[in-house]
Amino acid sequence: MGQDRKSGKGDTDGDAVREPSQAERTRQDILEVATREFAEKGYSGARIDEIAALTSTTKRAIYYHYESKQGLFIAVLENAYRGIRALEATLDLDHLEPADSIRTLAGFTFDYQWAHADFVRLVMVENIHHGAHLEAAVSLRNVNVPILDAVHRVYARGVATGVFRPGIEPIDIHMTISALAFFNVSNRFTFSRIFDHDLGDPAIRAARRSVVIDTVLRFLQADAPAAG
Repeated sequence: MGQDRKSGKGDTDGDAVREPSQAERTRQDILEVATREFAEKGYSGARIDEIAALTSTTKRAIYYHYESKQGLFIAVLENAYRGIRALEATLDLDHLEPADSIRTLAGFTFDYQWAHADFVRLVMVENIHHGAHLEAAVSLRNVNVPILDAVHRVYARGVATGVFRPGIEPIDIHMTISALAFFNVSNRFTFSRIFDHDLGDPAIRAARRSVVIDTVLRFLQADAPAAG
């Protein structure tokens, strides 16, 4: 009875939560700090020395875990994309009516990107570098496939039931949702200054969220005019 100290197993047969190792904690600490640094200062502006100084580790340890500055940035990008994709997978889109699925996905994307401004900034930084680091991130190529598959299934159900009009590519649906949500973070301060329209105001943000969802649904609805 009780816990087997040698095997680490107890009566729950491995159900107990495994404590992260020191190496895992160190990597997570580095990733969290590096995410902030790259998001705020860009790839060129972020410094490994400063990231090391802000963590409970050393520059040598960072290179041990990630090999180079590029390796660390790729790890940051991978972590960022895996974060949003993991939460998208919990939305249960296949068990909602097609319109409700799109409404849920669009609302989630809007909320996630607003709450994770660093994610938006990292994407902007990577676009400045023409996607060069993502090109090297082989493991990421399959991470983003599930969201397109999910959108495809929802859209196909919507077309089959007459809710959505045919002829739209799933990637265009995903791109439209992403773009409408992305803008509110990427252009928040310039748009707010130019038009005196504070996108950070909760009431304005809530209204904008409704507009984004409504725009996506109108784009897809069966009686909408075809683009061209």
